[in-house]
Amino acid sequence: MGSVRVDPESVDHDSAVTTLRRSYAAVPSGEPIRLAKRTSNLFRPRTEVRTPGLDVSGLTGVISVDPAARTADVQGMCTYEHLVDATLPHGLMPLVVPQLRTITLGGAVTGLGIESTSFRNGLPHESVTELDVLTGSGEIVTARPDGEHADLFAAFPNSMGSLGYATRLRIELQPVRRYVALRNVRFTRLEALTDAIAEVTATRSWDGVPVDAMDGVMFSPGEAYLVFGTFTDEGERPSDYTGQDIYYRSLRRRIRDTLTTYDYLWRWDTDWFWCSSAFGVQHPVVRRLWPARYRRSDVYHRLVRLEHRHGVAARIERLRGRPARERVVQDVEIPLERTADFLRWFAGAVGMTPVWLCPLRLREPAGPGSTRSWPLYPLRPGQDYVNIGFWGSVPIAEGATDGDANRLIERVVSEMGGHKSLYSDAYYDRDSFERLYGGATWRAVRDRYDPEHRLTGLYEKAVARA
Repeated sequence: MGSVRVDPESVDHDSAVTTLRRSYAAVPSGEPIRLAKRTSNLFRPRTEVRTPGLDVSGLTGVISVDPAARTADVQGMCTYEHLVDATLPHGLMPLVVPQLRTITLGGAVTGLGIESTSFRNGLPHESVTELDVLTGSGEIVTARPDGEHADLFAAFPNSMGSLGYATRLRIELQPVRRYVALRNVRFTRLEALTDAIAEVTATRSWDGVPVDAMDGVMFSPGEAYLVFGTFTDEGERPSDYTGQDIYYRSLRRRIRDTLTTYDYLWRWDTDWFWCSSAFGVQHPVVRRLWPARYRRSDVYHRLVRLEHRHGVAARIERLRGRPARERVVQDVEIPLERTADFLRWFAGAVGMTPVWLCPLRLREPAGPGSTRSWPLYPLRPGQDYVNIGFWGSVPIAEGATDGDANRLIERVVSEMGGHKSLYSDAYYDRDSFERLYGGATWRAVRDRYDPEHRLTGLYEKAVARA
């Protein structure tokens, strides 16, 4: 079977790229360059700009799906929600589907992403076989793992738009079944939990049953769960967590569960993991009144952006005499052997619960003796990690300043050999940042593809919020 074009009337890729390049050329030299997009999964405020954003309105589709080759050609601003809608009818899905519907494929590659298949499939950029990039010079470059533009291919992940914008990506797909059978396994000792992660990562099974997906939740150091998912065609009365039931709470009361594959992929999106509680959506009365179509991560994110802009909740807290709060919204990768130590430290020093646990191991490259590096997010090949996600706020103690908690987390993560994603607040000094995030490589690639330095630098984006 050959390549299948998806909704061809709505995908005119060449015209969309022409429009993008024209809008790029129209931005005056020296003015900041941003994408004009309606949604964003960044969790840091950015400096307001007056120049028009780049027109990416025509780059939101799936160009084609090739079921035989198990690949898809996808435009850079295509959301995973749209991508999954195109691949599931073929019994296929991307190798890693980040947990929020409106994350874009280009965003997951240039800004990283992760999910429960990452213990065997790594990160989303590892399933990219080639990509077209609008560079800072205004040219479109096709980058592959080898060849003339291999340097851009390797440096693009975690560049956050500082090296250009992906207009088209070709990715690998994997076969899936109709349902996902889940086993929710409780652990009262964190070392037992990390031992289980090591076993499943090595054998891809638990108690003799294959494991296709693995993540978990820690409610406290004495109560944590791993969820082992197995693709299957058998699913009697699958659960539905888009209504009154809330997914993360089910881990405490169900040993086994079943979801359709579609609902499994978006199980965290309905309640933004557990963060919908900040808007009252987990209260039974509010939940019945809040339309299901608005129980989505992008809706919650828009509400957060409104709060950043107007600060209504913060003013109410001040009127009540409560201390100001610091936003602590982070995902960090910790080596598996230090994960129990970090989780105990975090529970005592920061105290936010629950936290998400998502095991990760970079994919083994094809071919004996071959290696592949991702210099702007240099996880070690062959090393097992656990992504730990925590999203909320903590009171600012008397005498402390906003950012102190995040700075402390950054220091401990580095001391434990880990790395921190850059989608949210970062406080590194420039020297530390360049050491941790491939500064020398980034500068060399930027100088080649953006000689006039039109695009905002990575440090300026991630730390200075430019």
